[in-house]
Amino acid sequence: MEATRNIIRLLTLLIVLGLMTAGGLWYYQYTSTQRQLAKLEQDKRLLQQIIERITSERRLAEVIVTDQKKVGGVLHTTLLFVEYARDQKTAMVPREFTVTGEMVHVDAMVIKFDRDFVFKGDPLRGCSVALFTKIFGDHQSPEQGSSIDAPGAIPPIYQGADPAAAEFEAKLWKNFWRLAEDEAYRKEHGVRLAHGNGVWWPARTDFLYTLTIEADGGLSLKTEPIKGIYVEALKRRATTQTAKP
Repeated sequence: MEATRNIIRLLTLLIVLGLMTAGGLWYYQYTSTQRQLAKLEQDKRLLQQIIERITSERRLAEVIVTDQKKVGGVLHTTLLFVEYARDQKTAMVPREFTVTGEMVHVDAMVIKFDRDFVFKGDPLRGCSVALFTKIFGDHQSPEQGSSIDAPGAIPPIYQGADPAAAEFEAKLWKNFWRLAEDEAYRKEHGVRLAHGNGVWWPARTDFLYTLTIEADGGLSLKTEPIKGIYVEALKRRATTQTAKP
């Protein structure tokens, strides 16, 4: 009898140990899976943040032709230039520029930081920065064109940012061409590329031109027809101005 009880105790102990081992393995696998899922979710959020930083931060401006006429056989085009704030909805102070020639040129300077800074959301170098520099026609030299962003100043769209970031960017703009030419100087400031960029197009009175400098640095142009009612309003405005003594 005693031997039987010992066998039963041993079997019971083995069963308990087996259950504990199985439970431990199940718990380990469960918690390991949970940790993996949590890590995947964290990586997903990080990736979403990176994508948002790369795609959402940009400079956006719209341009329309408000008047065109020939003076001395050369076409003069008046353009209304409206840039939007960082929310890409609030219009900033509109400006007018007059260029001469058939084609309108817009130039910009772009500073692209090392990708690691962009991925990590660095407070100073989390996205590229850009200046609209000049707007001019093909019958003008760039020097004869009009400045869009004030040379050496922080563009209005970047103003109000962290003072440290503003000071940092001001230094970069001041030494822009050194950044473009001096690799060691670029590395010192975490800059990957610094270069000029430009677009040009034949200006027409019935089109809306959208200029975009993306967060990853690159000037692009989108052209689309203006809605008929706006074209009509511009024609009436031009007729009224012509009729004035």
